[in-house]
Amino acid sequence: MKSFLLGLGVGIGLGVLFAPMSGEETRTRLSETANDLADSARQSVEQGRDQVQRGVSAIRNATDRVTSSVTRATGTESSSSNL
Repeated sequence: MKSFLLGLGVGIGLGVLFAPMSGEETRTRLSETANDLADSARQSVEQGRDQVQRGVSAIRNATDRVTSSVTRATGTESSSSNL
């Protein structure tokens, strides 16, 4: 994903630099493009964070289920407070 965003940014930057526009138009366009790329990067980070949080929750739930199963099967309590 990083390579794609980098390539996209470079491609847009080069396209804007070589387009026949005034300096003000070029700066405005570059600024808008930079803002769009920053928004895309933020969204990617948020999506990654959400995926990690879902993964951590799934692991915790699985651990809780296994712990409960072991406790029921052995009739013992977990001694995790001693760790």
